[in-house]
Amino acid sequence: MWLPAFTTLGAGPVILMLHGIGGGHRAFAPQVETFASLGYRAVAWDMPGYGHSAPIDPYTFKGLAQSCITLIESLLGSSDERRPAAPSREGPLGGQRSTQSGERGGVILLGHSMGAMVAQEVMARRPELVNRLILCGTSPSFGKPDGDWQRDFIAQRTAPLDAGQTMAQLAEVLVPQMIGPGSLPEGVALATHCMAGVNPPTYRKALEALVTFDRRAALALIQVPTLLVAGEFDKNAPPAVMQKMAARIAGSRYAELPGIGHLMNLEAPDEFDALVLGFLADTEAASRRVLH
Repeated sequence: MWLPAFTTLGAGPVILMLHGIGGGHRAFAPQVETFASLGYRAVAWDMPGYGHSAPIDPYTFKGLAQSCITLIESLLGSSDERRPAAPSREGPLGGQRSTQSGERGGVILLGHSMGAMVAQEVMARRPELVNRLILCGTSPSFGKPDGDWQRDFIAQRTAPLDAGQTMAQLAEVLVPQMIGPGSLPEGVALATHCMAGVNPPTYRKALEALVTFDRRAALALIQVPTLLVAGEFDKNAPPAVMQKMAARIAGSRYAELPGIGHLMNLEAPDEFDALVLGFLADTEAASRRVLH
């Protein structure tokens, strides 16, 4: 299978970031820079049909997950070429962990919104490829497929395109509806820029895929340390939804960003990065205690 496009910076344990429906690899620009500066190999992909990544047909979560799996295997392979093999051990929450921060035992997988749904799909299909999981502004399902409100949701989101508007015009309307009162203006501008660059046919296909997602039954099977991050003012994935989701994942950690909406990593990059880095440091320390 072809390899999706991605940007990468730094060296160390791989942290792979998966953007949402209105994003692209640039949606994680602040995180790529920060994580790379602190000893991680920071990778942000372009989901199929986004940026320079070829589209897939049919556009399904199965296909998106397979594309992500192909990228993870490639990233782990390139890491293995530079580093000696390390034995895998049982981690503090179960699952295979590596003595080298999980590089041979998998990547750190961070997904936002639809990207976090892709991350859940990867976990359900190939859990051994992930050693820690970070789910942001997301849910385990989008309701029952083919319901009236799903069709209404798609129609509402695509109506401006049907009326001849551009993705840039759509972004100018949608992004302000998704943010919280404490959002960083520069982050909002970047979010708007990312959404403006999305290919309209891909956006339509992604919306159609989005309403089919349901991995509620798989939450209890997640065996790796997991962080769930919600925004106080997120209407797309309200805190109550993410708290309920966290309760289904054994040993998971829930965090909420005050004053922030759906585009959390861009609205409050410093606070978001601190949450992620704190989680990674704590789980790494816990892993070392188990190993020794």
